Amino acid sequence: MVRETLLDYFRTVAKLRGEYLVYDDGFRPHSYTYASFARCARNFAAQLRDHRIGPGDRVVLWSENRPAWVAAFWGCMLRGVAVAPIDERHSPEFLERVVRITEAKAICIGEEVNAPRRGAHDAPPVFRLANLDWDTDCDIEEAAAKPDDICQILFTSGATAEPKGVLITHRNILANIVPIEREVLKYRKYALPFSPIRFLNLLPLSHMFGQAMALFITPMIRGTVIFQRSQNPQEIVRQIKTRRISVLISVPKILDVLRDYVLGLHPATGEAAPAGEKFWWRWWRYRQIHNLFGWKFWSFIVGGAALDPALEQYWANLPFVVIQGYGLTETAPIVTLNHPFHTRRGTVGKPLAGVQIRVAADGEVLVRGSNVTSGYYNDPESTRAAFEDGWFHTGDIGGFDATGHLMIKGRKKEMIVLADGRNVFPEDVERAVLNVPGVTDAAVIGLAAQGGEQVHAVLILAPGTDPETVVVRANAVLEDHQKIRGYTLWHQSELPRTAGTRKLKRGQIRGRLLEPGGAAPALSGAPARSQDRVEELLQKWTAGRTLSGATPLGDLGLSSLDRVELLVALEQKLGAAVDEAVFASTRTIADLEALRSGQFKPPPATGAYQYPKWNRHWLAHAFRVVNLNLWVLPLARAFAWVHVEGREHLRGLKGPVLFASNHQSYFDTPVIFIALGWHWRQRLAPTVRQDFFDAHFHPRQHTLFHWFTNSLNYWLALLMFNALPIPQGGAGTRAALRTLGRLVEQGWCPLIFPEGRHSRDETILPFQPGVAMIASRLRIPVVPIRVRGVNRVLHPGSALARPGRVEVTIGAPMCFEGEDYGAQARMLEERIRSL
Repeated sequence: MVRETLLDYFRTVAKLRGEYLVYDDGFRPHSYTYASFARCARNFAAQLRDHRIGPGDRVVLWSENRPAWVAAFWGCMLRGVAVAPIDERHSPEFLERVVRITEAKAICIGEEVNAPRRGAHDAPPVFRLANLDWDTDCDIEEAAAKPDDICQILFTSGATAEPKGVLITHRNILANIVPIEREVLKYRKYALPFSPIRFLNLLPLSHMFGQAMALFITPMIRGTVIFQRSQNPQEIVRQIKTRRISVLISVPKILDVLRDYVLGLHPATGEAAPAGEKFWWRWWRYRQIHNLFGWKFWSFIVGGAALDPALEQYWANLPFVVIQGYGLTETAPIVTLNHPFHTRRGTVGKPLAGVQIRVAADGEVLVRGSNVTSGYYNDPESTRAAFEDGWFHTGDIGGFDATGHLMIKGRKKEMIVLADGRNVFPEDVERAVLNVPGVTDAAVIGLAAQGGEQVHAVLILAPGTDPETVVVRANAVLEDHQKIRGYTLWHQSELPRTAGTRKLKRGQIRGRLLEPGGAAPALSGAPARSQDRVEELLQKWTAGRTLSGATPLGDLGLSSLDRVELLVALEQKLGAAVDEAVFASTRTIADLEALRSGQFKPPPATGAYQYPKWNRHWLAHAFRVVNLNLWVLPLARAFAWVHVEGREHLRGLKGPVLFASNHQSYFDTPVIFIALGWHWRQRLAPTVRQDFFDAHFHPRQHTLFHWFTNSLNYWLALLMFNALPIPQGGAGTRAALRTLGRLVEQGWCPLIFPEGRHSRDETILPFQPGVAMIASRLRIPVVPIRVRGVNRVLHPGSALARPGRVEVTIGAPMCFEGEDYGAQARMLEERIRSL
């Protein structure tokens, strides 16, 4: 099939069937098919049309990885609009500069970025990606695209210099994906027994390699791509196993973190298998690791930064396939790629079809082909400097081995490549440092760190100038990835520079710092203080308070749900590997800081509660449907004479939803099952307090009779009513929320009693904010329910039921957004009181 523009590719993708995009926000997985993705893209294109945004215009995409990012991208393509993606970790100031430079007509934002303040009358509209329409069918006329039309402008550089935008056309991207597609088609039939192939993509969509894997390569094999917020190794491994992931896509740093995690569990993996051992014997030798990741997982695809050969060797020894590639933003992005079935260790693969590579006399890798950018946005000087006789200067030093595979040996340019693949230009950081009073001269270089490089400043200071203050003031105006992580004082009068142009001799400066025995006697240094403090994350709950490391967490008034939010924030903002049980054992802010840095020593683990799944198996569900309707509910009707009002509020309502009711008696659950009718009761999942079944979980603390009756109640509640035991606090709260999220994704409707305990009469007790958090985080409507008279049928203090009239009133659904869960819970409470 001939593809001239990306719209040709979109038409193919839109016809595919099956699951395409999955997003796990830490609370609930959200799944979308190829069909719903295509609908959402067309709906967003229609939204752009309604705002008179069309061919030749630009739209900024500033968001975390999420399915709506993919849909918005293709919606822009359908309208002939160029996209300017921005990394979610960039600042609002960087966003404003990109908006100004591109004259953007709209801004699309995710949920994990700070929404820009749009005060000006002519400011572009802001579209929230979380609000895109995935369900409505919409006809949209496609724009007349041409191969050389600009489809993306990807910005580099940072806070102190004008951002430099790389121009990417339809032709550039197709030159990358068409050769890969031809190769994939040769092997696609062999993948059918293993389908669907699922990719866990941890690369940002604001970078070309992340886009290539999610938007283009995954649909080629009709696969599924999963995005998740956490980079916690425990969570990555859990996701890989439970979702039966085949391939992990990430920067090398993630492989490094996973190696440390696996070594902690199985130290024997650090020892190489015997030389010459066959693949299948090595696979059997390390079967515990394959069981840890799941039997379907087999490969890592890495990009964005250099891969340590020892790290590649570790995973290949287990054995997993590690696939490396090489590319740049300017090459859209792939230049070379290792063949998945013919990888050559220590290389970045062979050139893609249509890509030419030449090694210059000084060893620099030069590239030419249809995938190479035409230049930089409104920057002819940078464009001229990047090309010579049609060849693009990559700035990397490399060469070919005997088999034609490219090897990257180092960099010619002074750009610093961080462990997470982001780039830092030293000149940007130097400008910020030189603007600080007391700095006579400065040079910024990249020093090797675990998995990549880190930003290091070499400073010449006026007498009496505090270097720590210099670093803090410079970091205050730099983007997060540009921040100085360490510094060295240079005590000579000036830094080494060239005689004519006075350019810094960074190589010589780096050499002095790396001399045997450490820094030269004239040099001294210390790491810069971390700019990411736990206190900053706590400001949401502690505004106006003075905190210190000794402040007890118990004094902050954090509820169990507040602690869950703090745990998620630690993982997402600081990248800490946080285990919930370990997190629950922290007592002070100093403990949280130690946990973030990996120095916290938790008490011995007691084991986490495993939430039951067997009661939602189809056999258990069939048993429940038969018995519930045959005799359980008819028996309940003999005692509870149920009168229902408000069922009209359920008409036309699409599940899943969250049912919330006041709580009078243990008989509330069967009464609500009766009131909701046949359709809704089949999908109902009532929550119960786990401590109600304490004798079942802790039999040694109770009598034999109490254990037996309590266990019988436990099994009957799970089997007959699909109950889900939920802990009231402690280490299980987040796991409970995740379990509820999975239930909702599977179509179940939780039933929650927000009071947390029986009212024992017709009064309604204050609602706990957890119900609002669950509804807001899981993005489902809440159906309020008011029950009356159930306490007269079976009072909480009685052992026997007696017949009586029960009234159930069902209210109109409510939707919650935002994080003021206390206020939202009070709104729900008032609604139920009014029923």
